[in-house]
Amino acid sequence: MARRRPITTFALVGALLTTTLTLPVPAHAAPEICQNPSDPGEVNTETPWHQRWLAPQRVWPFSTGAGVRVAVIDSGTDSSHPQLAGRVDSGFDALRNAPGGDVDCVSHGTAVASIIVAARQEGVGFHGLAPDATIVPIRVSERNANESTDTAGATVGGAVFAQAIMRAVEDGADVINMSVTLYRPDPDVQRAIQYAVDNDVVLVAAAGNRHQDGARPDPVPYPASYDGVIGVGAVDQNGARIRQSQIGPYVDIVAPGGAVVAATRLTGHAAYDGTSFATPMVSATAALIRAAEPNLSAKEVTRRILATADPARGDAARGYGSGVVNPYRAVTERLTSAKPVAQPPLPEVPVDAAAQAREQRWALFGRLALWIGLGLATVAVAVAVLAALLPRGRRTRWRPTRPAASPGDRPEIDEPEEVFFRVPTSTSRE
Repeated sequence: MARRRPITTFALVGALLTTTLTLPVPAHAAPEICQNPSDPGEVNTETPWHQRWLAPQRVWPFSTGAGVRVAVIDSGTDSSHPQLAGRVDSGFDALRNAPGGDVDCVSHGTAVASIIVAARQEGVGFHGLAPDATIVPIRVSERNANESTDTAGATVGGAVFAQAIMRAVEDGADVINMSVTLYRPDPDVQRAIQYAVDNDVVLVAAAGNRHQDGARPDPVPYPASYDGVIGVGAVDQNGARIRQSQIGPYVDIVAPGGAVVAATRLTGHAAYDGTSFATPMVSATAALIRAAEPNLSAKEVTRRILATADPARGDAARGYGSGVVNPYRAVTERLTSAKPVAQPPLPEVPVDAAAQAREQRWALFGRLALWIGLGLATVAVAVAVLAALLPRGRRTRWRPTRPAASPGDRPEIDEPEEVFFRVPTSTSRE
């Protein structure tokens, strides 16, 4: 799957770019380059919410990212972390212009890489989305991005960033993850991006964490704004865009990026916020697709990712792009522009004459039983009526009678007092 590029092209361009580096190349051993290394975190035993949301185990029967090389341009990647051991190449340190990108002083790059490839371990809830991919670490920063803004991008010069991109291409990267952000266009970076596009590399970049809450337009992030790059915003566990995730036409898709769990340097895990940590979830999805269908071009992989995104709570104008990334749909669904294919007609069902005759007989018996049942019910009703009327008819000798009123139904009538008068028996005249 990995594609090796001729080193001659890189050597020529790299020589031109490295002349702009202002940092000296220290002659220290790799562990000694960290001046103020971050402390390792505690081991996470619970399943993080972003894993429950994306459910990568559904897609692993189809792809685990095997054979795909994902370059992580960041603060380096600590290859000694138990969940990253054997999954990280030595890489390149663009700050020192020397081999050895597998060292991380601040955990940022280690966290990003772990979201992509961290192995499953007993008793550990966190793991990566594409565990069989390989990380190519390119070290461009010694400062971390804090939880609300990507300040790591400010430490990266355009020449160093461009060199890192081109080095990743030459090292055979199939996907390049860029979780650091520049806030000014740079011609060297733009040329390096175009070089990666020309070499069929899927490019994924953070959309930035400097949302202005409507006070003024968000600053334009690079390389997310360049053509050929998938710009990634961040949502929380409710599917809502996190406050700092930027809004703009450079947001092509969103992924979990609020309080997501990832690895720290050396051992352990921590919770992280920002588009920096949503970006590797899209990069891991690209790795899964490239492993499942190595013949797809980078443009086709990008189109697949965007077309299979789940509906989001908001539209592109509100920083959600095409929706929320869905690794399972991205790997298992297919896109086509061909016309619908007519299916052949269904075969005729064979007729069973004997079964048809039995069905007709049972239908006839059913109708007969219905009519017989109705007739018997009518006779039963008639008998019951006669049984109730015959005794009464005999008592009244079949003469009509009025029903006797009950004492309570009789109205009270005031009877007139009796008046007595005498009738004269004879008359006398005077």
